[in-house]
Amino acid sequence: MADHGAPEYATATGNDYAEHEGTYGFFVKLTLVSTLSICSLMVALAIGGVNGHWGLFSLATLAIIVSTAIGLASESGKPGIIGGLLGLLVLLLIVTS
Repeated sequence: MADHGAPEYATATGNDYAEHEGTYGFFVKLTLVSTLSICSLMVALAIGGVNGHWGLFSLATLAIIVSTAIGLASESGKPGIIGGLLGLLVLLLIVTS
């Protein structure tokens, strides 16, 4: 039968806690940047499809791609988040005007 004692992570071999935290940090950054990018893309599609501004849609899509790339390449993801938020605000201003 298996031993049902408490596992000892501090002494276990192959337990790389720093790598685990790094992977978790990247997952959180990827989730934030991706969610904002998808929301911005949905607003851009609404502008193109509903209002017929396909030129603005194209520019917004390029801005979203650049913003997402910057966010994923940065240490914290904040440049991409800020760029995405600014793009989303501009798109919302175009829709409401």
